[in-house]
Amino acid sequence: MRLYPAERQAVHRLRYDAYVRRRLIEPRADGQLYDEEYDDASNAWITMTFIDGELASTLRVNVAVDENGALPSLSVFSDVIMPHLRMGRVVIDLTRLAARLEVAQKIPELPYVALRPAWMAAEYFKADRAVANVLRPHLAFYRLTFGYAAWSEPRDYPYANCKTSCMGVDFRAVRERVEARYPFFRSTSAVRKALFSRQAGQHIRRPDFPERRPRVSSTT
Repeated sequence: MRLYPAERQAVHRLRYDAYVRRRLIEPRADGQLYDEEYDDASNAWITMTFIDGELASTLRVNVAVDENGALPSLSVFSDVIMPHLRMGRVVIDLTRLAARLEVAQKIPELPYVALRPAWMAAEYFKADRAVANVLRPHLAFYRLTFGYAAWSEPRDYPYANCKTSCMGVDFRAVRERVEARYPFFRSTSAVRKALFSRQAGQHIRRPDFPERRPRVSSTT
């Protein structure tokens, strides 16, 4: 289901605050971070994750099944991603991950929570490969948590003042192992459909979040 205008504005503000804080973009008057080409693409899903009713994080998932799919990472890493599309593989691209600082300071597990919708998307769309643009300090997290491997050396990224590496993973090869180690990433088909079907409802709650058990919900 598409986000309402007010929800999209909240996403754009959260992105902006996170990226300015990390000095990945320059401050701007509108206080928004919006990518028309990829946010409004027909193959884009923008997620919002709430903890105890507060918007905690957001990310964007773009899905491609052939060479014509609009994937943000292709603008920089086409040489490593395009071969997979030409082989007919389903590729999901994870971009514009952002989290609220105040929530991250209270809940150290937030990186796992923030990326759970991406894991669910890979399952829902039956992805062969998942790719992400990753900053150097986060490379180890993606490798150790999800089994991602670096597909490239760091390159200049046009949508942020930084260099990123393209990391990719064979989702089907690692899914069972990752979910055995982190059961939190498991989900039911009903939950995935509710998040990523254009016609389904919005809010999904997971009452069994480890230890603190805050109320977590996601919307797209």
